[in-house]
Amino acid sequence: MLDENLHTILAYHQRSKHTLERYAAGPETLDWDMQPDPFRRFAGSAVETLPLFADALPYSWAELFASGRIAPQCFSRESLGALLELSFGLSAWKQYGPDRWALRCNPSSGNLHPTEAYVIAHEVAGLPDGLWHYAPREHELELRAGLRPGLPQARPHLWIALSSVMWREAWKYGERAFRYCQLDTGHAIAALRYAAALLGWQARVIPLDTPTLGALIGTDRDSDFAGAEAEEPELLIELYPAGASLLAPLDWIAPGTWTGKASRLDPGRRLYQWPVIEQVAEATRHQLPITERPRAAPPTTTQPRLHADTAAATLIRQRRSAQHFERRASMPLASFLAMARSLLDDALPFDVWPHDARIHPVFFVHRVEGLQSGAWVLPRSRRGEQVLRATLAADMKWLPLGGEAELPLYLLADTALATTLRTLCCHQSIGADACFAVAMLAEFSTTLQEDPADYRRLFQEAGLLGQVLYMEAEAHGFRGTGIGCYFDDALHDLLGIRDQKLQSLYHFTVGVPLVDSRITTEAPYPARSAEE
Repeated sequence: MLDENLHTILAYHQRSKHTLERYAAGPETLDWDMQPDPFRRFAGSAVETLPLFADALPYSWAELFASGRIAPQCFSRESLGALLELSFGLSAWKQYGPDRWALRCNPSSGNLHPTEAYVIAHEVAGLPDGLWHYAPREHELELRAGLRPGLPQARPHLWIALSSVMWREAWKYGERAFRYCQLDTGHAIAALRYAAALLGWQARVIPLDTPTLGALIGTDRDSDFAGAEAEEPELLIELYPAGASLLAPLDWIAPGTWTGKASRLDPGRRLYQWPVIEQVAEATRHQLPITERPRAAPPTTTQPRLHADTAAATLIRQRRSAQHFERRASMPLASFLAMARSLLDDALPFDVWPHDARIHPVFFVHRVEGLQSGAWVLPRSRRGEQVLRATLAADMKWLPLGGEAELPLYLLADTALATTLRTLCCHQSIGADACFAVAMLAEFSTTLQEDPADYRRLFQEAGLLGQVLYMEAEAHGFRGTGIGCYFDDALHDLLGIRDQKLQSLYHFTVGVPLVDSRITTEAPYPARSAEE
């Protein structure tokens, strides 16, 4: 069965690549009036409106990274509201002419938002125990099921589960949508971890097989999703104060308490079907048993991290995806090195991730003051460096950065690559106009041979790194944007990759944004802000 799953995954990965000759299979036309609803609701569920509490948290972005600086908040309706507000809630409304759309704190490919969030709350002050679905547009919780009586009373418990509505991405991106859903899950993990840190909480992914997670959060309840788009369970994260033991609420849902019917998201008839998405989803579902492998220590540095004194809640909500960059702008070397260093830490937000680093960024530096333009690689583990050295082109320079930076950053090639990157990023100007671009290389074939289901984890880890770059760019006065559209094997050819030991799973760019003044911005919850 593992061999069959691996074959399915490798076949999907190859067919979902963009090439210079063709794009991966996708819709030939888009009717924007038929875009799937980005907001799911469960009709018939009891609703709890959450308070907007984030602005009551006074800490700066820098203070998130100071160990012990933020005392843990109690698990309460207010603190849970802040957690969800700053991770999955709306960050703004935008309008251009008659078109109006919402932005969220967790970014999404095409702003389509396939990720749904569920809350399992036990003894959270001011909130009935239960499994809740989060509705970000209204900042509300919908009760899906109650918890059984007689649960442990030692302390309150709080978990967040994530699922993906893959049709939301497939509507626009066709077969490549599975990749984007996993990247979005990775972004959501990091967004949740940052929000938890602002409340003084720890967070960690709980290893849980896919069928058990689906039964826990009700995504396997066909009757509740009749006529509606399915949700694919992704993972479970526990929130806890420092030093608490981790556990999974495997049998906590009370039988016979399920309520609510999932809303239909597609307003019309589907013009396209993409069965390969369900095939790769099935092949990557974790089955029993799941065992955690020991996690290797990342490279360390004694250099202090540079952080902004901006209020953390403000910085989180101001994160945007740049649409265009100022092509003449440059970046100070200190800012670039701080962003690179942020991808190495074994602390926030990577402490949420219980797996070894398998994603390694290659930076294509266009305009960083005092740094040679060209391709630079940052191995995030000793094992990764060995794989990179053995797999990348033999004529790569591998010149260490040196100096006082204490970063395992190596110059591979000192060729100007801006024009090439524009081509490789599906001919998008952001690939050339940014101060630097990033290709995230995965330890691919070896990881999948160990467990084919880790195909999801590789993309999720890449998305996690992408969220770090988003936030670090904002903290240093720049802006980032994730790029899912690139020519996979053309990039591999540029780096001399001739097999599947390494594969590029995500691209990212950082630069000085050009803002369209015609687009107006409105507060995320204007009516409620006025009330509260």
